[in-house]
Amino acid sequence: MSLATLMLFLSCQSVKNNNVHMQWDASITAYPVTKMDTVSEDYFGQQVADPYRWLEDDRSPETEAWVREQNQLTFGYLDKIPFRKELRTRLGELNDYEKCSAPLKKAGHYYFFKNNGQQNQDVLYRTDRLDKSPEILIDPNTFSKDGTTSLSAYSFSKDGRYMAFQISEGGSDWNHIMVMDLQQKSYLKDTIRWVKFSNAVWRGQGFYYSRYPEPGTQSKLSGQNEHHSVYYHQLGTAQSEDQLIYVDQEKPKRNASVDLTEDERFLILYTTESTSGNGLAIMDLQRPKAGFKWLVTGFEHDYTVVGNDGENFFIHTNAVNPNWSLHQCNFNESDQSKWKKLIDSGKDRMELVRYCHNRFLVVSIHQAYHIMNVHDASGQLLRQIDLPEAGTISSLNAEPQDQEAFYSFTSFIRPSTIYRLDVENFQIQSFFVPNIKNYNAADYQTEQVWYKSKDGTDIPMFITRKKSADNSHGQNRIQPTLLYGYGGFDISVMPSFAVSRLLLMEKGGIFAVANIRGGGEFGKEWHKAGTLERKQNVFDDFMAAADYLVEKNYTDRDHLAIEGRSNGGLLVGACMSQRPDLCKVAFPGVGVLDMLRYHKFTIGWAWATDYGTSESKEGFDYLIKYSPLHNVKLAHYPATLITTADHDDRVVPAHSFKFAASLQNAQQGKNPTLIRIDVSAGHGAGKPTSKRLDEGADLLSFMFFNMQFDPNAK
Repeated sequence: MSLATLMLFLSCQSVKNNNVHMQWDASITAYPVTKMDTVSEDYFGQQVADPYRWLEDDRSPETEAWVREQNQLTFGYLDKIPFRKELRTRLGELNDYEKCSAPLKKAGHYYFFKNNGQQNQDVLYRTDRLDKSPEILIDPNTFSKDGTTSLSAYSFSKDGRYMAFQISEGGSDWNHIMVMDLQQKSYLKDTIRWVKFSNAVWRGQGFYYSRYPEPGTQSKLSGQNEHHSVYYHQLGTAQSEDQLIYVDQEKPKRNASVDLTEDERFLILYTTESTSGNGLAIMDLQRPKAGFKWLVTGFEHDYTVVGNDGENFFIHTNAVNPNWSLHQCNFNESDQSKWKKLIDSGKDRMELVRYCHNRFLVVSIHQAYHIMNVHDASGQLLRQIDLPEAGTISSLNAEPQDQEAFYSFTSFIRPSTIYRLDVENFQIQSFFVPNIKNYNAADYQTEQVWYKSKDGTDIPMFITRKKSADNSHGQNRIQPTLLYGYGGFDISVMPSFAVSRLLLMEKGGIFAVANIRGGGEFGKEWHKAGTLERKQNVFDDFMAAADYLVEKNYTDRDHLAIEGRSNGGLLVGACMSQRPDLCKVAFPGVGVLDMLRYHKFTIGWAWATDYGTSESKEGFDYLIKYSPLHNVKLAHYPATLITTADHDDRVVPAHSFKFAASLQNAQQGKNPTLIRIDVSAGHGAGKPTSKRLDEGADLLSFMFFNMQFDPNAK
């Protein structure tokens, strides 16, 4: 079908909304015809059709033509929404405030990022005194004209002379490492390529890093990533001369990364097979010929070395308590039963530990929000740090030899605010307080409610809205409500601030976050309860949250939207396929939607501990039951806007392409089924401000329009 025949159906339905008349043109009569092949695959005697497999080749001329047609249809639809430009303008106004990250202190200098509110990428600054105006060190906005090239990570040599920093282009997970001479403020010729999922750890005149072998041209963004290897790069030499430190040739799907103790004596090796659980080995660099000494060889639990005192190491782990604890062990002692427990988390999840000034700064998750305590070197509690409200410590920077620490704190109503903590006397000072014009946090409120899932499990949910808003159904306007969830990989969805959510609430809407199983809010058992054959618990938890919002009269079905990204995109896709009547609008973003083939692309194989795979009969039997792509049926689906990006090499766009084609073919109602494919963008990291605001305005416009909600009505 040619683009000229793609007709938007004008329903010409005049809707009265608080004395304002508007034409709501919501339905679509024709979609691009997507070719269907006769491809099928045998899974343990069951034939499963895969008619859109050709869309997996995201660089083929056919797929590129399909993308152009879909984007023309989608943006043509969005262009017809009368208040879309106004919402984009307002988002830009709300975002136009200065932002700052928590300072990191290295070799007598403070480093931090700032953004004036209009820059696509944050700018790296440094200063030797906090009361002194900082200088610009690196401005990533100069890397590319469209702002799609970003600075993704950085680290410093012990003497503060050099900085290694990583650059990502177009949002890809692939990075290359460059080096700056901080004295001369000039770039060295050293460049390391094909780096992914790596840090740069300095020792002497060089650094350790991890990379994969160079991929083929066709497989750069979709081919499987294998043989992750640790190397050491000496400044002034070619990458081809780098020293191989570690690779597991017999286990090509194991990833490896290293760290270094502050005294630079011990090299710490972490190996992983998935997104949780790791092996742990340590090399004494005073005796490097002895090689790595393995303290942990399995992958059942997680271990992180947070510091050392000579040959005694402080290890943060969930091996003893599923909510994590801090232990001390000797380099020569691999018997974990002999490790000394210093701090136990109890019922809270001990999420982060920093060793600073001979003390431990411990950030824990209590009822899905953060608390922070300071303990002495023996583990005794010294002080609980007061935090403004139920929120999140999104970063905590502290060096072992310093007496000061910096942390950023945010909540649903508080933009990221930076504090300085004197670790000795516990004094807290504000380092940076953002100022959003015409915004008063006191006008908004967050409440935490608990509801029961299908199996009776109690699940918490945050609900944030204007204090003046009325949540009684039938009084004033029905409030458009956006429910967000994730539910996977031991990741906790914590309170955070976003101007797109603020605009929703400013217009009278509600933003809700359900802390469902599969996440890490309540420790390892909470995570496990949403994995493998138990994954349905995650969907049940989320659907119960939607039902609660309707039953308690916060909103109704016609004014409820659901959203999730990545694993959360799977969540939304599964829920809308199981309960097409659950909500009015659905936003599956960069989702894992083909559960039978996800492990065949890039790093997808590492997700198997959460999902299982179709390689086994057991895995296939439960995956086929909820895989969004394979459970699309003829039904009246919600108004759906799928989002993905052409450079997403984490969750390849083929997931979204195939799901969109299937959903368009199965949609029986008038609700639109569209896909928005971002260009020169990836899974999300490093996405420029302009693209984030564009997408935020498009989603909010689509949501309001399909709810027939006029955001300008009084």
